[in-house]
Amino acid sequence: MFHIPTLNNVTAQVSSTQRDSSQALRQGLLFGDIEGKTYAILSQKEILSALNCYGAMELDLPMVYLEDEAYEALYLKTLEMLTDLQLASSSEVNEESFDDEFSLVDFLKNSSDLLTNEESAPIIKFVNTLFYQAIKRRVSDIHIETHEQKGEVRFRIDGVLSKHIDLDKAIISLVISRIKVISNLDIAEKRLPQDGRTQIKIAGKSLDVRISVLPTYHGERVVMRLLMNAASIPGLEELGFDPKMTERFYELLKFSHGIILVTGPTGSGKSTTLHSFLQRLSGPQKNVMSIEDPVEYDAAHVSQIPVNSKVGLTFAEGLRSILRQDPDVILVGEIRDGETASIALQAAMTGHLVFSTLHTNNSTSAVSRLVDMGVDKFLISSTLLGVLAQRLVRKVCHACAVPVLIDFADARDLELPKDTYVMQSVGCSQCNKTGYAGRIAIGELLMMNDEVQLHLKHSESDTEFRQKMKTTAMEFLADQLIELLLAHQTTVEEIIRVGVKEA
Repeated sequence: MFHIPTLNNVTAQVSSTQRDSSQALRQGLLFGDIEGKTYAILSQKEILSALNCYGAMELDLPMVYLEDEAYEALYLKTLEMLTDLQLASSSEVNEESFDDEFSLVDFLKNSSDLLTNEESAPIIKFVNTLFYQAIKRRVSDIHIETHEQKGEVRFRIDGVLSKHIDLDKAIISLVISRIKVISNLDIAEKRLPQDGRTQIKIAGKSLDVRISVLPTYHGERVVMRLLMNAASIPGLEELGFDPKMTERFYELLKFSHGIILVTGPTGSGKSTTLHSFLQRLSGPQKNVMSIEDPVEYDAAHVSQIPVNSKVGLTFAEGLRSILRQDPDVILVGEIRDGETASIALQAAMTGHLVFSTLHTNNSTSAVSRLVDMGVDKFLISSTLLGVLAQRLVRKVCHACAVPVLIDFADARDLELPKDTYVMQSVGCSQCNKTGYAGRIAIGELLMMNDEVQLHLKHSESDTEFRQKMKTTAMEFLADQLIELLLAHQTTVEEIIRVGVKEA
């Protein structure tokens, strides 16, 4: 029987010269560099499997034991390194093989003895793989929730939440702690909401992640918004609108002053559209500034100011400060009150091009919302260039969708012939069982001109103004949704979800 020495009080670094480290790791055999020399490092707990692996690999390295703490540290470093290597090369690996190699549930079950804290390599690996799968599936938000008996991870894809995986409650707690670590939040604070932000690089892609942690009755829950970086902000032609709408965008962006508003519910693409506008206008010849809550995209050539209500930096105060900075173009993240609205429109009147958002269902309602905030109609009609109300509509997956006769009640509500055929979503492997694949952008664009100004002046209510606008050539959201339905691009359920009855 040969003797294997034990090295005490040493720190081993992961050896980068050995191949097949993943197979050896499963057998408890590690490779480490100590004082410039490479060793095969064993654990007495798994000595037989490690020796068998050593023999099968036909190695010619000195074998040593390490103290338990040093061995555990090297094990975690090795596992993290292998995870990083796999994720870095995953662009060359299809998602199916990745999932086979990194089965999350099996991995966590098999590594339960290592799940001691948020720095455990299995937890690090799980969080990294979660981000990888989110990128592959075009996820906009990751929800991590704690329930009474278990934890749950859900993905928001194309605007709709769906379950991704169930996990033990103890594992969810460690995952949330790991997310707090990477976003520089207080892992010990579990009583108060926390907000953070981090940047990650997965599979060769850089990603900004906005993080919200909220305490609930059964434990903390986390929502992570995945944001594209500045280089990924789409151009005007890439936003997904039809060519006629894109041409109108170009017309609006030729103005040197005035205000352009984008409206729509949360998740309708308002921020992406506005930042696409800014990217079109920004450059060395213009001073482009924004006040946002929070800053979503780290945009190139744009001076971005985050709202900080704790120190009194509101939209209104930030906008006042921006006006003293000699701006050409200003983005106000959202007009929430009359003070901000008044300052924004005054800025538009005094030679600045201003962009902002409002939460209204359609373009004409934006005008009445400004009036409700105390802005005079004459100021609106003289400064407002246009209002874009936009939606993102899921496209039906044509690999599995089937045509069906429209339901009688739907035909009545949508004012369609009862013999109309529409597409019904089914779900298949190509669309991840959702029944939909991708999204289409649609927009209702109110562009100010003499005719619109006249209608606005003589309208007593939003309803009256909207009815008068229907006599013009403006295309309305509801009509566009019906067109998509009849063109078999989407489903009845989807246009109802998007709000065909509200638009």
